[in-house]
Amino acid sequence: MSLKFSLQLPTDRVESLEEFGTAEAISEIAKATEAAGFDACFVTEHPFPTDEWLGSGGHHALDPFVSLAIASQATKQLRLHTNILVLAYRNPFITAKAVASLDAVSNGRVIVGAGAGYLEGEFAALGADFAHRNDRSDEALVAMKAAWSGESVKMVGEKFEAEGNTMLPAPVQRPHPPIWIGGNSPRAIRRSVDFAQGWSPFPLPAAGAGRTRTAAIENVEDLARGISRMHEYAAKQGREEKLDVNFVPFGLHMNTRRVPEADSLHEQFAALEAAGVTWVTMGLPTRSRSEYLETLASFAETFL
Repeated sequence: MSLKFSLQLPTDRVESLEEFGTAEAISEIAKATEAAGFDACFVTEHPFPTDEWLGSGGHHALDPFVSLAIASQATKQLRLHTNILVLAYRNPFITAKAVASLDAVSNGRVIVGAGAGYLEGEFAALGADFAHRNDRSDEALVAMKAAWSGESVKMVGEKFEAEGNTMLPAPVQRPHPPIWIGGNSPRAIRRSVDFAQGWSPFPLPAAGAGRTRTAAIENVEDLARGISRMHEYAAKQGREEKLDVNFVPFGLHMNTRRVPEADSLHEQFAALEAAGVTWVTMGLPTRSRSEYLETLASFAETFL
């Protein structure tokens, strides 16, 4: 099996900060993740979620750049994965600076998972443009890449104007860290090909598609069709560079309550790889830090 694995740092468990959210906790979990053989760790972000969303199963999270900076200093090779940054929440040059800084302090280990977002109430609270979030996301990707060049930037966007501005340090990874675009929609697939180095779809039942404003992926067959569409569009665009596909396995989502049986997971991982998946992003049960550490070690012994 050639799949690579990104494991959640459970920094969304803000109700249990001593267990999961202190610098000591993040460092211990990151060290264990690296020692067990995982390829990356990831964090999520929701800076100001709505009470309604929180009440229906949503979550808080520590700032992703703070969390990953702590993880970077506790590890040597573990990749640092934002999963995902909502591009339209911030000025793109602020995001570019945070990514470049994290890439610098980690000696080039960042993976930028990014997407358009879907929580209209969070957009409103942050003063971000929900109606035009897809256009703002595309614009942000262009602006961030320009800033990461380390050269003078002249660019006018919908809500910014660079008239000759330079950002240093540039990222260690050149020309920039890999970008993976989150979302299941046709536009997310196109964005992955046009602007990025990978696509990050996720399992979603049809009943939840309206809430998250993206397409359903209910089984491996749905995923395989999306991957085929990505490759077809890439060929039409003359894109020859291989694109990563990063997927959350069925049954291993953030804060899952139990790990599926080993045989079932072996079968699923084989099916995902056959469909074209290159990375797996996964969570584990998080009732306590000790349980998390035990479970990640057991998972690694079985699958890595």
